[in-house]
Amino acid sequence: MSVGLGLPIARPEALLTWARRADEGPFTTLGLLDRLTYDNPEPLVTLATLAGATNRVRLQTEVLLAPLREPVLLAKQAATLDRLSGGRFTLGLGVGGRADEFDLVGADLRTRGRRLDEQMKILRDVWAGGPVGPAPAREGGPEVLFGAFAEAALDRVARWGDGFLCAAPIAWAGRLFDHVRTSWADAGRAGQPKMVAQVNVALGSESAVDEAKAAILDYYRFAGDLAAQNAERMLTTPAAIRQAVEEFTALGADEVMLYCWSPVPDQVHRLADAVGGSRVS
Repeated sequence: MSVGLGLPIARPEALLTWARRADEGPFTTLGLLDRLTYDNPEPLVTLATLAGATNRVRLQTEVLLAPLREPVLLAKQAATLDRLSGGRFTLGLGVGGRADEFDLVGADLRTRGRRLDEQMKILRDVWAGGPVGPAPAREGGPEVLFGAFAEAALDRVARWGDGFLCAAPIAWAGRLFDHVRTSWADAGRAGQPKMVAQVNVALGSESAVDEAKAAILDYYRFAGDLAAQNAERMLTTPAAIRQAVEEFTALGADEVMLYCWSPVPDQVHRLADAVGGSRVS
């Protein structure tokens, strides 16, 4: 089982330390979320910086809100990051759902799913070659994952993607995984979609855990009751984290992302110890 690490957003200046420590192992991927109207670092700029500070670990948007962006420029940015990282970039995409962010860029919230499909055609065309370069390191473009919950959005994995990023609790994940696999087979896609699960975590002192829960509550404040649910579900012991990794593995997940909400860099080693991973020499 591959285990990735989701990066906290509270202290952007500490993320180079996080990345260097994570690159020592055992983590396979560094993930970073995307919001517009929030005090978080812009993910493509940040991951490009972290690409230069690492040699091994993959870099992933988790997820980038594509409908808020111009697609040709996004294609160029993603291809550049894929190229400069030596093919270590994964473009995780989602549609978003905050009306204030769509209003700010003059986009229509109601048509965001259709817009993402239109964007994906443009991205794939750009990555296939033409006047917009550079060519990505990976032929056909960087790996693309979609985060989704609704069935229509899950079907997008088979149409345009390489896999699924599941941010749902374990109780829902099996149904979502099954739908993605069925849709993939129905579309005649070869092989299997990549399945990535995500859980919120924080380890350490009571104050560190409380700080992490406060960060989740603040980030998801717009979502009402979902904020408290996410804070309550956050895993705060090594045993709970190991159990979640085992349960998602049993469902067929290829990777589990441990999304950490505590900004303290010692979380990297605490989480590495929790999953029993050895560091790369």
